[in-house]
Amino acid sequence: MEQKIHQGRNVKRFREMLGIKQESLAFDLGEEWNQKKISMLEQKDVIEDNLLKQISDALKIPVQAFQNFDEEQAVNVIANTYSFQDFKDNAVASGFSYQPSYNPFDKIVKLYEEKIELYERMLREKDEMMRRLEKLIDK
Repeated sequence: MEQKIHQGRNVKRFREMLGIKQESLAFDLGEEWNQKKISMLEQKDVIEDNLLKQISDALKIPVQAFQNFDEEQAVNVIANTYSFQDFKDNAVASGFSYQPSYNPFDKIVKLYEEKIELYERMLREKDEMMRRLEKLIDK
């Protein structure tokens, strides 16, 4: 069965990862947008391409991320990539008793922490750019 990507949910996930409120995204999208309209947008399965491009520009996230990201699939890939059974089978076959010393969720948490650090850096850069633009406007 083919899994359908929920683009609105992906917009919400990335917006939240960036620490951006619905009101801020609405402001970035223009005068006709407000918090309620963003909330409704985030419930849509499919978002029009031109609007997805605007959101992509506002959040600095590639359009493909909204179109292709599937959290369940990502977790499955990670779980399949870090299979303890493979480690255990290889260890037993080579005569060693292998007991994993880490939890697979630790790896997932570490990946998310790295992403959060990246997004925080991107936000700081965005804030710095906004300060420079405000200075230019004031002059």
